[in-house]
Amino acid sequence: MEETKTYQSRSKATGHEGEDEACRFITNLGYSIVKRNFIYGRVGEIDIVAMDGDQLVFIEVKARTNTLSYGKPEDAVDWRKQKQLKRVAEGYYHINKLVDQACRFDVIAVDKTGGTTEIRHIKTAFY
Repeated sequence: MEETKTYQSRSKATGHEGEDEACRFITNLGYSIVKRNFIYGRVGEIDIVAMDGDQLVFIEVKARTNTLSYGKPEDAVDWRKQKQLKRVAEGYYHINKLVDQACRFDVIAVDKTGGTTEIRHIKTAFY
């Protein structure tokens, strides 16, 4: 039981660090961060909501320290995760009373395999 808790703590820490790095990365690209960790009830969470010019961007961040065991971070955003993110985005529109706001879904992969950090930004990762 203790081993699982330690793994979850490490995994959560890796996730938070990845989100911090992703925020720095997109800020350097000129994006403005609107919200971090937007939660829509029990439906789910979007890691980063940002503006890229006049376009709203919902960003899912995936971070990995071991791609050999778990695969590339961006591969974790499968069709189920995409469906969930779309539902959370709909909730964001509803709560914020947005109507004619263009948006897209991006994925930022933070790959920390081998002690180095590589960031891959996939714009319009899905529709």
